[in-house]
Amino acid sequence: MKRLMFVTIMLVTTLLNYANAATNRNYTDTQYPIVLVHGFLGFDDIQGYDYFYKIAQTLRQNGATVYTAQVSSTNTTEIRGEQLLLQVKQFLARTGASKVNLIGHSHGGPTSRYVASVAPELVASVTSIGGVNKGSKFADLFYSVAPDGTLVNSASSSVIGYLSKITQYLSSGSTLPVNAKGALKALTTHESLAFNKKYPEGVPTTACGQGDPVVTSTVNGIQHKVYYYSWSGSRLMTSPKDALVDAPLKAVSLLAFGSSWLGGEANDGMVGVCSTHLGKVINDSYRMNHVDEINQVLGHTALFLSVPSIYRQHANRLKLQGL
Repeated sequence: MKRLMFVTIMLVTTLLNYANAATNRNYTDTQYPIVLVHGFLGFDDIQGYDYFYKIAQTLRQNGATVYTAQVSSTNTTEIRGEQLLLQVKQFLARTGASKVNLIGHSHGGPTSRYVASVAPELVASVTSIGGVNKGSKFADLFYSVAPDGTLVNSASSSVIGYLSKITQYLSSGSTLPVNAKGALKALTTHESLAFNKKYPEGVPTTACGQGDPVVTSTVNGIQHKVYYYSWSGSRLMTSPKDALVDAPLKAVSLLAFGSSWLGGEANDGMVGVCSTHLGKVINDSYRMNHVDEINQVLGHTALFLSVPSIYRQHANRLKLQGL
């Protein structure tokens, strides 16, 4: 009897493990491919080191088709958007799919929104992570200290432009044009709001609310729905292992947003949480900062927090929505 019970337990455990493995293999199997879009000074990968660290691998292991776009590391939102649109068409031709799910971090948020606005027939959803949807007070701070035409502005833009070229040379986008001034200006509140007037889809009409979760557009007499989502973090110091990154973000936060003890705006170190809102806001207070949102550096984030798992859960959300 004991032997029979043991065999039964082992058989049931094996079947459950098999079922669980099969479920995991299909957990992120979205109808449309996922395209990850990097932000300011970003890249697809540098010598195998991903901007979205271990995120694409996690999604693929669970069934998703994933591509990582390479757009200009610094440039205006429209130029980056046109570059992304071209790559989206290439990805669709490669897979035979009719649409993609765009997931953009930081400047990748409005870059993705541009594509969804000008070509909604090619986009199933846009997810903005720490997205600069209503501007970054860090960019505002830069221009308050270094207005156009000043030596500080020119020198800083030259340094950032040089870093952009190095980043792209080391990744796959070495021939893409860079425009540091254009990028910095695009991230300011003033230019972001101007961008939103031209491409308003999913953007909240209130100061810190949610936007339309679904926007329907008509192209050649056919209606196309685009789903909008967003999330961000609001914890600045998250791991002693990446204190060299967390500490500067904390300093930027204090300068641009003020102290939380004195009523300063909640932020991820670069972008205020209200500015990150787009469409359906999944969460704007994750225990992560602007860098943690892409699982950097080397996955050293807050204790008991798995950033790839958050992306994984979202891919399943897209799957269940039929996207």
